[in-house]
Amino acid sequence: MSSQHVPTFTKFSESTKQDWDNITELYKRTQGDVANQVLQQLQKLDGELDGYPVTRLEHSLQTATRAERDGKSMEYVMCALLHDIGDSLAPDNHEAVAAAIIKPFVSDAHHWMVAHHGIFKGYYFWQHIGLNQNARDAYTDNPHYELTAEFCAKYDQVSFDPTYESHTLSYYEPHLRAFFHC
Repeated sequence: MSSQHVPTFTKFSESTKQDWDNITELYKRTQGDVANQVLQQLQKLDGELDGYPVTRLEHSLQTATRAERDGKSMEYVMCALLHDIGDSLAPDNHEAVAAAIIKPFVSDAHHWMVAHHGIFKGYYFWQHIGLNQNARDAYTDNPHYELTAEFCAKYDQVSFDPTYESHTLSYYEPHLRAFFHC
């Protein structure tokens, strides 16, 4: 279908099959560009230190590298790499951004882990900023509690080491492309 088709509808109820054939074709291109968009967003995390010992990108690379070196699945490793991708877009709700990006590509368990890692990571420092470090305990009955607690303990909260030798973003690029099926 030609991308030259210009729809004339102003409401979906006025659209035609030709409109949707064209939109579907363009959607495939957009979906095929997701990995590029994600890579660009990750690169944006490579700016200032923002008070941390390493950049947000280096933190993400360390988290992913530690998980990979520990034998975690590539799906888990991609979650580790992308868990903070929303930091520059929505610092107060970055988990929701990351979880939304990965949702179509991961298991429910990994999606839940990314969506809730912020409150679980709080266990390690929230007492210093006047928040309840045990807030994660509200989820003890959730089947993904232990997975998320382990992710934060073993990979997320320990990945601020300026001397750690993590893999590069270019190392993870082919894995990201495969992850997003393009």
